[in-house]
Parts: sequence; C-alpha cells; structure tokens
Amino acid sequence: MGDLNTAELLVRCLENEGVRYIFGVPGEENLDVLEALKSSSIQFITTRHEQGAAFMADVYGRLTGQAGVCLSTLGPGATNLMTGVADANLDRAPLVAITGQVGTDRMHIESHQYLDLVAMFAPVTKWNAQIVRPSNTPEIVRKAFKLAQSEKPGAVHIDLPENIAAMPALGKPLTTDHTEKTYASFHSIQLAAIAIAEAKNPLILVGNGAIRAHASDMVTQFATQLNIPVANTFMGKGVIPYEHPLSLWAVGLQQRDYISCGFDQADLVIAIGYDLIEYSPKKWNPEGKTPILHIDTTASEVDSSYIPIAEVVGDISDALQEILQRCDRTDRPEPQSLNLRADIRADYAEYAKDEGFPIKPQKIIYDLRQVMGPDDIVISDVGAHKMWMARHYHCHRPNTCIISNGFAAMGIAIPGAIAAKLVHPQHKVVAVTGDGGFMMNCQELETALRVGTPFVTIIFNDGGYGLIEWKQHNHFGHSSFIKFGNPDFVKFAESMGLKGYRIESCADLIPTLKEALAQDVPAVIDCPVDYRENLRFSQRSTDRSCPI
Repeated sequence: MGDLNTAELLVRCLENEGVRYIFGVPGEENLDVLEALKSSSIQFITTRHEQGAAFMADVYGRLTGQAGVCLSTLGPGATNLMTGVADANLDRAPLVAITGQVGTDRMHIESHQYLDLVAMFAPVTKWNAQIVRPSNTPEIVRKAFKLAQSEKPGAVHIDLPENIAAMPALGKPLTTDHTEKTYASFHSIQLAAIAIAEAKNPLILVGNGAIRAHASDMVTQFATQLNIPVANTFMGKGVIPYEHPLSLWAVGLQQRDYISCGFDQADLVIAIGYDLIEYSPKKWNPEGKTPILHIDTTASEVDSSYIPIAEVVGDISDALQEILQRCDRTDRPEPQSLNLRADIRADYAEYAKDEGFPIKPQKIIYDLRQVMGPDDIVISDVGAHKMWMARHYHCHRPNTCIISNGFAAMGIAIPGAIAAKLVHPQHKVVAVTGDGGFMMNCQELETALRVGTPFVTIIFNDGGYGLIEWKQHNHFGHSSFIKFGNPDFVKFAESMGLKGYRIESCADLIPTLKEALAQDVPAVIDCPVDYRENLRFSQRSTDRSCPI
C-alpha cells in the first residue's frame, strides 16, 4: 500500500478494526490524522472537552465490547483524556486512546507542551506505545485492539509524533483475529459441583464479567434449576431479571443493607464473573471464612478475603452448564437468604406513593423505572444519587444501567449517554446526575444536539456535593465545604437549544419524564431532591439486624 503517510495508514488500520466513531478534540499535533479522517468511513465526533471524548469511548466500549476510540492532541489535551481512560481501564471497558505528540526531533530538549505521554499513560492502561517507525503502525494498532478487547478488557494508548504522522508509510492493515473460547478443567467443574451440592445456604454473586461473557441466560438457568439466590454488583445489574423470584438485587453499598444479611448467612458464595474492584470482598467476607467458588474467564485476583476453594476458569456459560449436569440439590432446604426478598421488595415499594417534595431519591428512581422500558438505558453519574440508583434502579436486561464503579468518576453521565444513544438509537436513554457531576461535563450537551442524540438528563439538585456531605455526617456529625450555587438549569438548557424542565411537585415527575423523552432534542430536568434520606438510611443500616 503506497502513497500513504503514517496518519493515513493509521486510519486505514482503524477502519480495518471496525471503528465507527472517534471522539475527540482537534489540535495542532493531530492535524494529519484529522485530514486522513475526512475521506474515511469513520465518523469523527468533535467534543467540547477531551474528558468527555474519553467517557464517550469508555461507555461505547462497555456497551458494545468493541474498543471505543478517543483522540487528543499533546500536553493538556492528553492530560484531559486521563480520567476517562482510567475509568475505562478500571471498569474493564475496551478503549483505544490516540494522542498527538511533538516531533521526535524535539523530545530530547525542553519543548512546548511536551510530556512523556507513554510514561504518563502507563499506570492507567493495559499497554501503550509510541509510533516511531511508520511501518510499525499496523502491528501497533492490531496489538492495541487485541489487548483492549481481550479479558479483562481495558484501555490502551497510542502516541503519534507529528513528524512521524506526516512521513510516508509502507504497509497494510493486519488481519484481525478472534480468540477461541477456553474451557474449564473437568477437575475444577467436579469440585464446584460437589461444593454446591453440599452447601445448605449458597448465594450467587454475579458481576460484570458475566455480562461481558454474554452469560446472562445461563446464569438465570443455573440459579433457577439449583434454586440459589442471586445478588448482583452495581455493574452486574440485569444479569438475572430483577423480577425473578431468586433475585436479591444489588450488593455494593458501603453500609449494611438487607443483602448483607444474605452474605452473613451464606455457607458458600458462588462468584460468577465477579471482579474484586466492583465490591471489595473485605466488605462481605471480612474474616475470609466464607467458602468461595470462583467462576470466570480468568483466574482470581489475590486477596486475603477472597481465597476460592475452587476456581473454574473458562467460558462461563459452558462451565455453568457442565456444573449443572453434575450437581444435585433436590434434597437441600430453601436457602435462608431467600427470606430477605420480601423485606427488600417491601422497602422498594414503600416509596411508590410517596408525595413528599423535594422528592425523595427513592421515589425519583421508582418513577424513572416506571417510565423506562426493559431495553432502555440509564447512565448514572457519581454522587449520592449513584448509591440510590445502585440500590433502587433494577434491571430486566444487562447493560441497561451503566454505573462507573471501579474508578467512580464524576462527569461520565452526559458523555456516556451520547455514546449509548449512538449505539442504541432506538432506545430511550436517560443520564442521571447530581448538580455537581452535571456541571463537570454539561458542555457535551451541545455535542449531543449537534450529532443528533436526543436523551434526557435528570439532575438530582441539592446545591452541594451530597455524597461527601453524607460521609462527613457519618464520620464527624457535621459537614463542611460542600455547598455551591447553580445556574438556572432550565434557562441553561434553553440557551443551548435544548428543552428544559423544572419539577415543582412530586406529581410532575412522571408526566415530565414522558414529555422529555418524546422530544427530538436533548432535554434537561431539574429535580429538587430530599437528601435527608441519606442519613436516615445510614441510621437504619446501623440498626439493621439479620433475621435468625
């Protein structure tokens, strides 16, 4: 393939990987890449901040399993990418970040905007490299995508100096490959089957790895046939439908909840696709005494509270099917943790008819669930509302509630909603955020309008950093430095050509949500929230005892 420069060869390689979108901000040192994209099948989406671009690539990767791609220039452009890249890496979302760089002839001296980006991105990526020979471009791109998309997925980084980008390049894209499934050993399967058969009160803990492995149906079948209750992490929502009689909903709050009793009572925890970063085992197995089965595509991490009695490593669905064929629980009693389901459901339903204003967070989320369909998608930002979303927003399907949990990065909701709408334009999409998180990347609403991705942003408005206030009260009995002012969010939305709404009473919420979701432009809903519920929940958690 002749008459190409390195930037053009790079773009050809990206096309070969199936890249549909690149999210980014133009800069001087990525001019050749931008020029190459003009004649490409790839759509470049100009964002208003590099962090937003990285979050878009992050959520795109999480929803599709194909690496999302973001682009920045050098220096501040690259540092702005870092938060979204780190989020993707810790939330196991495949992402490829591409940065411009000064020419190789300037790296040995003090140079305007120069940072060693390969060194800088090393702690937040699985792998990264600088292109210093044009002919190496196909190998670097192929390796980047292969590593980003293989278990456990994550972020990689490619650094392209501007003089290398402009150089003539020989080569062509490499053939993409697909990793064959690996299968667990029969010995580990037999050990798992015996342990499950003998357990009196087993509990399944399912995480995001089961979603990435497309094992939802098999997990549901496995739990149903063996009559074992299932708790999911924040990132494992929807693996088993929340209406299922064995579903105990989400675990992961840092305070005791009903499901904490389930772990206290369990004599075996079956961890399926569970990543320790989703919810530390020290929270649910602090003394390391509960026996654990590890079922995943990769071996377990080392943790003193997570020492499995057996590791079933291989394709998750196949492993569960093989265990089912060898496991008999017909004479076992009902697991004690199933007794919790009535209390969990009663707590959820308690807020269905609450009419208080400002609106309790549980009620906002209850009403949101009534409006959203089984395949519709919510993207939760980080803050006090995230804890309530994790606890109260329940899912029919996997990947319909996206929560930043490994890195827990504020500002992800609006950029993430843009990516979700690009992936699933036929579904309703709602970004759920606090007023703090909203102001971190609200500029990307202009991007949403420009690229035609209408979704609804609902702001839990309390005039402060509510989660930190909650923590301060728990630790010190008072709060400090957490209050701030806000713009008029309705006028803000309207000034950008969006629809703006303000909730004035509890009765307004459902009809406003429905109207906002029917718009053909993005919409913003300003919803005052009663966060006195935070401390009430903490008090109930302190007082909560487990049924005998």
